[in-house]
Amino acid sequence: MWPEGTRVYINAYISYTHGMATTIRVDHDTHARLVELSEASGATLIDTVRDAAEARRRQRFAHRVAEELESLRADPEAWTAYLADGDSTAVTDGIG
Repeated sequence: MWPEGTRVYINAYISYTHGMATTIRVDHDTHARLVELSEASGATLIDTVRDAAEARRRQRFAHRVAEELESLRADPEAWTAYLADGDSTAVTDGIG
């Protein structure tokens, strides 16, 4: 589609910016992957970019949670307190 190394510009119309355009530069391979994902899902390119950003945000959050839990596990006293706190705030589901 474009010569190797060409930068592609994507105009991102994001609803929370009240229709204002933001242009992002991505390399050819990234653009091709975004187009492929967009076509495969039937979503627009901007919806695919939004979904990718949200997926990355969630991934980073999960990574931080995992790191914090690992830190707690490394401290037996803190881990025991964490588990006790969870037990004390547990809510039964009413089944069984």
